[in-house]
Amino acid sequence: MNAHYDVLIVNGDVVDGSGAARFTADVAISGERIAHIGDLSQATADKVIDASGLIVSPGFIDAHTHDDRLMLSDGDMAPKVSQGITTVIGGNCGISLAPMPRDIPDPVTPPLNLLDEQGGWFRFRSFAQYVSELSARPAATNCAMLVGHSTLRVATMEDVTKAATAREISAMQALVAEAMEAGAIGVSTGLVYPPAVAAPTQEVIEVCAPLARYGGIYCTHMRDEGDRVIESLEESFLIGRQVGVPVVISHHKVVGVQNHGRSAETLAYIAEHMTRQPICLDCYPYDASSTILSARLVANSTRVTVTWSKGLPQMAGLDLTEIASRLNVSTEEAIEKLLPAGAIYYRMDDADVQRILQFDDTMIGSDGLPHDEKPHPRLWGSFPRVLGHYSRGLGLFSLEKALHKMTGLTASKFGLADRGVLREGAFADVTLFNAQTVDEAATFAQPVAAAIGIDTVLVNGQIVWEDGKPSGQRPGRVLRRQGASVPVAS
Repeated sequence: MNAHYDVLIVNGDVVDGSGAARFTADVAISGERIAHIGDLSQATADKVIDASGLIVSPGFIDAHTHDDRLMLSDGDMAPKVSQGITTVIGGNCGISLAPMPRDIPDPVTPPLNLLDEQGGWFRFRSFAQYVSELSARPAATNCAMLVGHSTLRVATMEDVTKAATAREISAMQALVAEAMEAGAIGVSTGLVYPPAVAAPTQEVIEVCAPLARYGGIYCTHMRDEGDRVIESLEESFLIGRQVGVPVVISHHKVVGVQNHGRSAETLAYIAEHMTRQPICLDCYPYDASSTILSARLVANSTRVTVTWSKGLPQMAGLDLTEIASRLNVSTEEAIEKLLPAGAIYYRMDDADVQRILQFDDTMIGSDGLPHDEKPHPRLWGSFPRVLGHYSRGLGLFSLEKALHKMTGLTASKFGLADRGVLREGAFADVTLFNAQTVDEAATFAQPVAAAIGIDTVLVNGQIVWEDGKPSGQRPGRVLRRQGASVPVAS
């Protein structure tokens, strides 16, 4: 074939994202799409990339992020493109940067402060305004955005410690409808967090009701991931059935020493209900979690590391026990002095993490918090850790299966058309990496570090990561959900 292309990737081993075995082929790109895959030894291109010794795969899709602000404040998206990610799902855990039709409270209500402690970024009065700015100032990655239930509560309610009134529910429904029309893909909840913990199940069902007519999706950080994890799963499935939309269980885990091993129970429960309604889940590949600092979460953790603190900023990066010792106070008093703050919680068992990662319908998400001073290493290391530690190192699954979990599976579950696959006509989101060396470089001690073995990353046909650094190109798009769900019977 003597054709001329914009980009030609030659001599690589293609893993197409479907789970199928790798094959040797060249990949040609014209504009923003893949033009041809096969023997292109006679073709020419403006840019030729020699992928000898490398895997050529679809760009990774991060199923669970909090990148709502990062895409605007640091559009190179280095924490993501450096590990091969080309699309992020934002607005998770009930926390979205928009809409905020009134002034954000001062101080910012936790956990909304995970996106912005000062509040200035909560300036988008409608979801459409937010999408418009994302489109006008594109990031290096694509994004698909959820609207957060906790954000809606803060935006519409006078007292978030109570159940919403009929008037407040109506106001939230209107904001959900506006967000979906503007391009949101669904609603997320964080029912464990103070702005939403008082919301009864029926409130969530009613607020999410507009999703059915827009073909949206329901993503949830459940009420409880510990002792009452099964009850929380059932609540999540009930909401999906009543609204008539697919359910995504966010960062599935079982926490607390007394619950170690229960992933066998939860996965069996999830699998059983998958036969009755559309359900999937995501997982990050670590046995420690990270969110706002709270005494409740500290109570069932074996170790806690502070990631940022407004009260005592100099303590970021230290363990809570060390901070209490330095201050000569109790742990409870140390928490009060640190607040508002964020923390890493060691409260899971790696055997559960492995079991959840191996589950066929588990997608990969980082759940990274990009604005923490000392972030959890998952922000920079999640995807290469799956490929290096869990796939190549422990042999939990093949490289092809690992890549399916972070590409084709995720695109399918979130309804992202022509993403997550390498085939002719699909968008040219492509990651080139060395399968023998790819791994995380980020650690809990040094959490900000670009991954090992990621060679080149393209988004919509443009190179965004090359030679170990961002290229400066920002071709990302706001993606809408396609393939509307079919309501299911209760």
